[in-house]
Amino acid sequence: MTLRVGLTGGIGSGKSTVSALLRERGAVVIDYDQLARDVVAPGQPALAAIAQRFGEGVLLSDGTLNRPALGAIVFTDAAAREDLEAITHPAIRDRATQLEHAAGEDGIVVHDNPLLVEMGAAEHCDVVVVVDVPEQVQIDRLVRDRQMSEDDARARIAAQASRAQRMAVADHVIDNSGTKNELVRTVGGLWDELVRSSAS
Repeated sequence: MTLRVGLTGGIGSGKSTVSALLRERGAVVIDYDQLARDVVAPGQPALAAIAQRFGEGVLLSDGTLNRPALGAIVFTDAAAREDLEAITHPAIRDRATQLEHAAGEDGIVVHDNPLLVEMGAAEHCDVVVVVDVPEQVQIDRLVRDRQMSEDDARARIAAQASRAQRMAVADHVIDNSGTKNELVRTVGGLWDELVRSSAS
């Protein structure tokens, strides 16, 4: 039987590192960041709907999505972000379902989804894993690793579910404020537990 694992965490938490470690151990990972790019590719219905809602200014000259232009709109306007999510989330969910079915009957399928809480997807998972760090660690990482301003970093964090909202759905919380070696050990222990759960 397939064990459906929801993996989430705030921006800068290190969720992608945890996802990669689980993939190395044999998990089938469905990357929602990639799905979010796939569903707004040229020719996809979601891209046309976005252009209709937000205007041609969110498209580049080659017809692809102008992510910075769209981001500038939705990260400062909650209603606009909700409109965008109403377009993209159903398309992402449909694609994730297709990929899960393609993974087969057995194994551990990890839904690597930064918006697991926002999409109401936690309830569809057998296990929810939250990667967590203090907010100041998120800000420091975003400024250092992604060259964001502190204000931009805070805006990105505020646009996501709160730590409390993520904790409320968590079966496992991975504290990623330590070293990479500590994270590897923690994920290894989690993987062993997931394997036992999938076999039972």
